[in-house]
Amino acid sequence: MRQLRGRHQPGARRRPARRAGVEESGTAPARWNPWTPLGVFLVQHILFSTFPNKLFRAHVARTLGPDAVALFSIEAPVFSGSNVWAAHGSATAGGAPLIAGDPHRLLELPGVYQQVRLACPEFDAVGFAFPGVPGLPHFGHTGHTAWAITNAMADYQDLFEEELCRGADGGIRALGPLGWEPAVAGVETIMVRGGASEDVEVIETVRGPVIAGGPDGGALSLRIPARVEGRLGFDALLPLLRSRRVADVETALQRWVEPVNSVLAADTEGIVRHFLAGLVPRRNHDNRRVPVPAASAEHSWDGGYVDLTSTRVKRFAVSANDREAGGGDPVGMEFAPAHRARRIRELLEAPDAAPLTVDAMQAIHSDTLLGSLPAFRALLETLDAGPLPPAAARLRSRILAWDGHMAADSADAGAFAAWRAALVSRIARHPALEPLAGKHGYSPLFGPWLSVASRVGFALETLLLRGPELGIDPAAEAAAALAEAAAVPEESWGGRHTLLAVHELPSRLAARVPTTTLSGDTGCVLSTESLPGVEDRSFRGPVARYVWDLADRADSRWVVPFGAAGNPASPHFSDQLPLWAAGGLVPVITDWNLLAKDPLLINNPLLATEPPTERTP
Repeated sequence: MRQLRGRHQPGARRRPARRAGVEESGTAPARWNPWTPLGVFLVQHILFSTFPNKLFRAHVARTLGPDAVALFSIEAPVFSGSNVWAAHGSATAGGAPLIAGDPHRLLELPGVYQQVRLACPEFDAVGFAFPGVPGLPHFGHTGHTAWAITNAMADYQDLFEEELCRGADGGIRALGPLGWEPAVAGVETIMVRGGASEDVEVIETVRGPVIAGGPDGGALSLRIPARVEGRLGFDALLPLLRSRRVADVETALQRWVEPVNSVLAADTEGIVRHFLAGLVPRRNHDNRRVPVPAASAEHSWDGGYVDLTSTRVKRFAVSANDREAGGGDPVGMEFAPAHRARRIRELLEAPDAAPLTVDAMQAIHSDTLLGSLPAFRALLETLDAGPLPPAAARLRSRILAWDGHMAADSADAGAFAAWRAALVSRIARHPALEPLAGKHGYSPLFGPWLSVASRVGFALETLLLRGPELGIDPAAEAAAALAEAAAVPEESWGGRHTLLAVHELPSRLAARVPTTTLSGDTGCVLSTESLPGVEDRSFRGPVARYVWDLADRADSRWVVPFGAAGNPASPHFSDQLPLWAAGGLVPVITDWNLLAKDPLLINNPLLATEPPTERTP
């Protein structure tokens, strides 16, 4: 854990930063500017919302027809798996609230979240920070208050189909609801590693920056609240650190803009609240589905925002990107399936459950029951085992008898995964979906959102029910997939499902991470996500886990997938990986006397000479 103390040590010698992976790529970091933290945060979240899904829906509507769009509903934008749950003090052994959870993102190396302590005479908070971004916007514990978030799955970004033209003077105009409007245009130079720089024309209309196409056609602009308001919500960060009551947390996050978050907050007085934070614009419902005409007044934003919910928690609260926690239709279009939220609540409300402890909250993180299993079992039960080849019939019986837990050492889970992968591949190759494999006209950047196999994998439950509307026979495809999977050599789920660390720069950094088998999967509380039919390795999953104890902050726990240090030379670069993979957590140390200075940080000018006095929670 890195302890940052809020005082400057003016005489400290600055140590040149080791830029792991940067030197190996033959590049150098750009100059750090006052606005850089805003850019870092925006880059992390611009693709975090729903607008790429609108590109896929538009592609489906063009190729298969508008009615086919609903067949790919996954009741979630792809890649959702975050959980947070809270227990009121009346349900805990210590009599004070507990909050636990795990945000899910790309498993980037170094990690996207860093365990930090921010302490000065004004506040003393521990939590997870984005490197390069001040404060603790998502997960923190001040000793008086604690908060945690999941993505609310709100729809707050819109795509507009722009008609652009270039005037005789070279200027760009865009057709808006009131006629032709001037657009802002300029040229940005993009430096290319190992090649010549490229000049790119950048255009912004009244609605927002053009992210695809241009004056020659196919132009799409993106409108987001942060651009409209000219702020992200960073003015909430200091008030969060200063908070002493849940009301302070909620008041601070009224300044938040995007992403729209589902927040659970508690304090030492025993108050627990669930509320949404951010801005969801009021506009035409069609804007949520597909790109809409820029020249249409009925699709313009009216300047107002949806009123978001806030409720007091009397016993338990669960937020897992699901519709109930995310505010429903007024806020979004598609949410995560209810599997994870339902399972967490089931574990919290078990009839024989003792009052909750930190250990009990921690155990929920590692639950591996596959929430979508009933849909697969129902499909297999419709099959007549008689006509199946013997090996396929045995595989069918084996999956039906399986307990449904995606445990790394489970051969039955591995057999199920092999069948599921074959089923996804068969449906993705079905002639009815062949038009989707054609050119979509969008940038390769959006390829992950437009992959047919990936979309089939995520929408599989819906397609198993409604596939016949497209001429797909789910039972026939399931039977054929059984025969294919039965011929595949047997392998445990952990043999197929390993950690795939993501590192954007070309370097050997990811090779330093040992092969790590994982339990869990998409649809489990332990959502170490895979792409059935595409990739069984997990490149998205819990990028942090925590339990915040409001009875005593020192009893709180946390962990990250790799380590607290981003420098591969540090012993803390990946020392938490074995514990993370096993579902373990480490204590949050709040006693300064129990902490040792990291030799790599001793000369950091941000470290104070003497630690501040520890406040009593």
